[in-house]
Amino acid sequence: MRRIQMYDTTLRDGSQGEGVNFSLQDKLLITERLDSLGFDFVEGGFPASNEKDAAYFARVQELDLKHVKVCAFGMTRRRGVKPGDDPGVRSLVEANTSHITLVGKTSAFHVTEVLRVSLEENLAMIAETVRYLREAGREVIYDAEHFFDGWKLDPEYALKTVKAAAEAGASTIVMCDTNGGTMPEEIAAITREAATALPIPVGIHCHNDCELAVANSLASVDAGALQVQGTINGLGERCGNVDLISVIANLAVKKQGYEVLQPGAVEHLTELSRFVYETANLRLRSSQPFVGQSAFAHKGGMHVHAVARATSSYEHIAPELVGNERRILVSELSGRSNIKAVVGDKVAGDDPQLMDRILARVVELENQGYQFEAAQGSFDLLAQKVAGTYRPHFERMHFRVNVEADAPDNVVTEATVKLGIDGQVRHEVAEGDGPVNALDAALRKALYAHFPNLAEMQLVDYKVRVINSEAGTAAGVRVMIESRDEDDVWGTVGVSENIIEASWIALVDSIEYKLYKDEGQTIPAAKPQAAVSGS
Repeated sequence: MRRIQMYDTTLRDGSQGEGVNFSLQDKLLITERLDSLGFDFVEGGFPASNEKDAAYFARVQELDLKHVKVCAFGMTRRRGVKPGDDPGVRSLVEANTSHITLVGKTSAFHVTEVLRVSLEENLAMIAETVRYLREAGREVIYDAEHFFDGWKLDPEYALKTVKAAAEAGASTIVMCDTNGGTMPEEIAAITREAATALPIPVGIHCHNDCELAVANSLASVDAGALQVQGTINGLGERCGNVDLISVIANLAVKKQGYEVLQPGAVEHLTELSRFVYETANLRLRSSQPFVGQSAFAHKGGMHVHAVARATSSYEHIAPELVGNERRILVSELSGRSNIKAVVGDKVAGDDPQLMDRILARVVELENQGYQFEAAQGSFDLLAQKVAGTYRPHFERMHFRVNVEADAPDNVVTEATVKLGIDGQVRHEVAEGDGPVNALDAALRKALYAHFPNLAEMQLVDYKVRVINSEAGTAAGVRVMIESRDEDDVWGTVGVSENIIEASWIALVDSIEYKLYKDEGQTIPAAKPQAAVSGS
């Protein structure tokens, strides 16, 4: 087994991605999470660039880290300046980390045209800075910027730059595909040449501009690289960095002969991926390999039928290996197998006719704009309605929402609901931050006395999608609401030409689902003539 070091630069390179901004506390929390899984290195930032990064290196010393080594990142000295006189270089030493990651120029083109120094001065800048940091007692990881482009342009000079770093005391040379434009076969060939020519280990740092960062990183590892630098979920500038989630999963699960992280860590990859998305306040990428919500989701009826017989028929690994789960989706593309798989033990017995009627109703409603892939709550209630076993916990008698501005900068929203519950009429009013919030508050006010378990439930997401945009402001809309309690997360859906009504439908479904779920309701086998009611 060959140990491959995982070097995470989410906090530095990942934060350069559009829309990504970590607070100091975010950076500390992510560092602790990476440490808990056995990452080898975490790059905290450039201490000379901003106060937050400088504060990070002070605060990270207080963490009880067991495995990960924190790296300060910086550049070689400026031209004509001694390393000890360069504020940026000094800040690396003052960060007080055991390891420093130093970036320098490899490409002769960048040296003369971008940096605008002589080739000889660039070599001196590399060697002198590495030597200065080593004399200060720091381990140095040298990132060779534009390594592959530089090698293809002038391999002799590119080799001189990394040899200068190695001879000055660097512990690892990391080859950077900075522009993300190198092909896997080129990465593999050049990695072999560099690894043979250098006396110290080599690593790989790929960007994803050609959608090849994972393939390139794996090719480099197969060719001899011992370290992979990247970010969680592929965050980063332009098209992002290599996604370490996919690199780790491929090395640990798909390929043979490699060891990464600590034992059992791979099973937490999905959790890690979503933790970073949530911490960065970013949307999850549902189609993300291995850990995305759609990575093991099956929609086509033929696929679902096959997966029910043998999961390997349409899954390359068991989702549990990376902490994910299998999902069976319901849509107009579904077959009876989808319906049976989703309804599962919620149906007593095995009634093919009931499954067919549920499928027909799904197709009918999706033609109206409904979508049940992310609305398991609404689908379960629909199945009860089709089976003729749905018994609402309350009667919806009336609702009204009023929005008015009592000042130019103050909008007040008020909702009124009238419900029938156990023969009683509850008429309640509540204010909210918007129509949905006000409706939710009024509903809860009316229901809490009868259903106190609703206090455990909260709405966590609300989405609106225009269905037929050609109709302009009269277009139909689909509202998706995501709710959660202490045990589960579920989605509900409503469709109408009126956004408030669509929200009301989804909101009522979310509450009804919570009540049915807590009662442990199943759907009895339906009678042949069971009525089909609306969703």
